[in-house]
Amino acid sequence: MRLGVLDVGSNTVHLVAVDARNGGRPAPMSDWKTTLRLVELIDDDGAIDDKGLRKLTKAVGEAAELAETLGCQELLSFATSAIRSATNSIQVLDHVEKETGVRLEILSGEDEARLTFLAVRRWYGWSAGRITNLDIGGGSLELSTGSDELPDIAVSLDLGAGRLTHQWFDTDPPARKKINLLRDYIDAGLVEPARQMRVYGDPGVAVGTSKTFRTLARLTGAAPSSAGPYVQRTLTAPGLRQLIAFISRMTAADRAELEGISSDRSHQIVAGALVAEASMRALGIEKIEICPWALREGVILRRIDKGLDLDDSVHQERT
Repeated sequence: MRLGVLDVGSNTVHLVAVDARNGGRPAPMSDWKTTLRLVELIDDDGAIDDKGLRKLTKAVGEAAELAETLGCQELLSFATSAIRSATNSIQVLDHVEKETGVRLEILSGEDEARLTFLAVRRWYGWSAGRITNLDIGGGSLELSTGSDELPDIAVSLDLGAGRLTHQWFDTDPPARKKINLLRDYIDAGLVEPARQMRVYGDPGVAVGTSKTFRTLARLTGAAPSSAGPYVQRTLTAPGLRQLIAFISRMTAADRAELEGISSDRSHQIVAGALVAEASMRALGIEKIEICPWALREGVILRRIDKGLDLDDSVHQERT
């Protein structure tokens, strides 16, 4: 069965088409995305502005047309932090549905963390023991820990890289005083969630998911994406601290020249690195492994677990 997964995040609108089968590994056969930076298109009242609504509607419409062209039999459409936290979220969903025919499901922060955790658990398997997962998006930070497929605790905080960049940095590069103030703000927000998570003990594997973590790992020497998903990639706390000292003095344009970082991400990587460093410090983590699976894979796995049409599965296995 061909599934389309439409992920409306705080940075991008991302469509993945997957030929899914019962018991099978979700492997994308098509991947399309466009950058919106939706979290930066929120007005002083907390609403997505007219420009953001136009860009979002256009992107969702293009994704829906592509999903139809690709022969997707089902489109799993969801939105995360930027729309979730917008004061006009219902109006946005209604407008997008009216113009495109696509009704986006708003995932709660906790559900986002749980679905990401499911993907990480399936990637590492039961032998990993307790897993603690950190996921930095454009609008929010998700934290989870557990020994099963459902985490013992799942937390979402408005500490996304794009959101913090938009709210805190008004110069390029950011002022040292603003960096220090932001670091204190992140630390304060992590105190209680970290206390709750550490009650469950140290993880067998500490994991980082999301483009932010992949970029940070690459900037500290991990293998490029061209090496494939099965190459082990890690990010250490000392390496991350050294990286912050380096990139925080650079302009976004200069950071975009570094190998492993795109121009779309270079403006917000400092805030993302500060969130990563603070999260690892709060949880007592010195090294994390980078998992190639995250939220979209979790959504696909949840759908497969509900059961796919047997005739579609048998047909695909024979062709």
